[in-house]
Amino acid sequence: MTNAFHTERAHAKINLVLRILAREANGYHGIETLFQLLELHDVVRVRVGTMARSLTCAGPTMPAGGLGPVEENLAWRAAVAYITASGWDTGWEISIEKRIPVGGGLGGGSADAAAVLRAFEAMSPSPLGPERLLALAGTLGADVPFLVSGASLAWAWGRGDRLLPLPALPVAAVWLATFAEGMNTAAAYGAFARAREARGDSVQAGAYPPGAFTSWASIAELATNDFEPVVSTMHAGVATVLPEFRETAARLRRIGAPAIGMMSGSGATCFLLHTEAAAVHTGGPATLLPTHTR
Repeated sequence: MTNAFHTERAHAKINLVLRILAREANGYHGIETLFQLLELHDVVRVRVGTMARSLTCAGPTMPAGGLGPVEENLAWRAAVAYITASGWDTGWEISIEKRIPVGGGLGGGSADAAAVLRAFEAMSPSPLGPERLLALAGTLGADVPFLVSGASLAWAWGRGDRLLPLPALPVAAVWLATFAEGMNTAAAYGAFARAREARGDSVQAGAYPPGAFTSWASIAELATNDFEPVVSTMHAGVATVLPEFRETAARLRRIGAPAIGMMSGSGATCFLLHTEAAAVHTGGPATLLPTHTR
């Protein structure tokens, strides 16, 4: 006898601020970032019991070539990490309906991993508890702690594992410009590191005034993504769409409507966030996907 499926929504995220700090001794760069959850989500179903362990992925945003070996999938790694940490010897079936574009800087794989962690925690005979679950999420990737936390808006630093949940802001509309060709995160980091070294830039954490993240208008003044200059030289779609979204956001701000036009994560998805009705047009090889903040 096996248990029924436990279903979780795996919500996408965007980065409203993303700054890349110094490279650490382990080779990873520290970051500081402002995460915002989106309504757009994958659907993750998990069942545990005596069955063989399996993971299947399907859905409208699945790449034609699939997602690679199952053991390398972040959702699979999350399941292995959970049972290792908890000592729970169980089989599982995980199925994921992919609705978040893959390789777009929206945290789809991380969201799926976070959903698996939440599902295992809900079904476990000996739950880890919030602190241990958050620490476990931090071992899987920079986006996973936020996506497992349940927060709508949060400031994160370190490797994303230091997290400060913030009060949710009013719902805003978000247009996502997605591309058939994603952006490899490692390649983006490598290009950024080479560009920074060539410029000889110094690296220091930002200083933000009180109330910096309490309204869309104040966030719009601070919104930035350190990846944008290098990814714009590496991805033709970003090079075309990002300036269009920036100009639309600037036009909206000139009439008093808070708006942000930028790229999420290491790309390639660009987004336009706004609080007023706005016509969105773009040239280039982009697919426009409407959603909203959560």
